Amino acid sequence: MAEKPIVIKMGGSILGTGDTTLNDLVELQKKGVQNIVVHGGGNVITSWMEREGRVPRFTRGLRVTDYESLETVTAVLTGLINKQLVASIQALGGRAIGLSGVDGGLIEAEIDDPELGYVGKIRRINAEFLYEVMTAGYIPFIAPVGLHSMDTSRYAGCLLNINGDTVAGRIASTVNAQKIIFMTDVEGVMDNSGRVIPRLNKRSASLLLASQTIKGGMIPKIEACLASLDDVGVADIIDGRNPGALRESVLNKSFGTQITL
Repeated sequence: MAEKPIVIKMGGSILGTGDTTLNDLVELQKKGVQNIVVHGGGNVITSWMEREGRVPRFTRGLRVTDYESLETVTAVLTGLINKQLVASIQALGGRAIGLSGVDGGLIEAEIDDPELGYVGKIRRINAEFLYEVMTAGYIPFIAPVGLHSMDTSRYAGCLLNINGDTVAGRIASTVNAQKIIFMTDVEGVMDNSGRVIPRLNKRSASLLLASQTIKGGMIPKIEACLASLDDVGVADIIDGRNPGALRESVLNKSFGTQITL
């Protein structure tokens, strides 16, 4: 591929908010920009679980996933949301393929913390498969569900829920992306006074994490940034609800928080 791709994490919180992200993706694709999209869907999963009478639980921003929850996660992420996104891209004149981490052996993982249940820690990303999809002219839309390694454990071959931010960060590192963009429903990383911090480096971001200034769902985003920066070099955390937010970020004109080495 002539240029390194851009990895984009679309948070489930911005889906259906009337943002221009999908339009921006199609516009960028037509201009020859290679994008890899990892999408979430946590709010939809939570809604489905609540309708089923189950209470979602989180630890350090990660969803605790028992077997019943795993079925809901898989159905919502790989089915409903993934296919809605692909259909929308194609309706706008773009080309996209919907994938999960199971397809093509894209994401191999293992259970790292049994207290989290069926939540995966990534062992390997099949980058060759992603390159084949992009070379064929498609945007990969990836639902963050992976497959447990075929080892000797009782979990061998099981589906695993994997945090979407973590997936995006690991993919960005593996393909040496030119940039990783986290699109969420807040303006950026906030300080203790609730003000956006426009720029951070790896050290200052680590300090914010250690001091617990960063909380909840922002934790895995910052952890993903820190894990990928050596290979990627720059990460943006932006409010995806703003019109043109993705396009502006790709052009390095975005408002939010930019994290560099």
